[in-house]
Amino acid sequence: MNANARRRTVLTAGAAGAAALVTGCGSSGDESGGGDASGTPTGTASDTASPGTSPDASPGGEELAATGDIPVGGGTIFKEQKVVVTQPEEGEFKAFSAVCTHAQCLVSTVSDGTINCPCHGSKFSITDAAVEAGPATHPLPAEQITVEGGAIRLG
Repeated sequence: MNANARRRTVLTAGAAGAAALVTGCGSSGDESGGGDASGTPTGTASDTASPGTSPDASPGGEELAATGDIPVGGGTIFKEQKVVVTQPEEGEFKAFSAVCTHAQCLVSTVSDGTINCPCHGSKFSITDAAVEAGPATHPLPAEQITVEGGAIRLG
């Protein structure tokens, strides 16, 4: 009988610990408020595509932003599409998944040449999404974009 009580206690504590871990590692993407904790104005977060854009049948798919909306040396996060678009050098645009490869949190800022995850501090290069600081061990996956006529389109 005493062994059963101990087993129940261990199982209950284990379940509570697992629930706390999942809650702590999960992210709705809202806790950062879209701000940049560093105060460096090299990136922004957007809940939707830029004003005046919408999905259409044009080649390349949904328009995310105008090329002038993406800061040189920085980037913009499109939360709804779960994509981050960067411009490492003038006229060079890259797109990556905005979902961190460590714990699947949504990245929240782009500053000082990195795409930053608020959950555990992982940082990824704006050039190729390589891991600059862990705990993530894998780069952000590349996303397909089309840059044409001053517009950046998903796909």
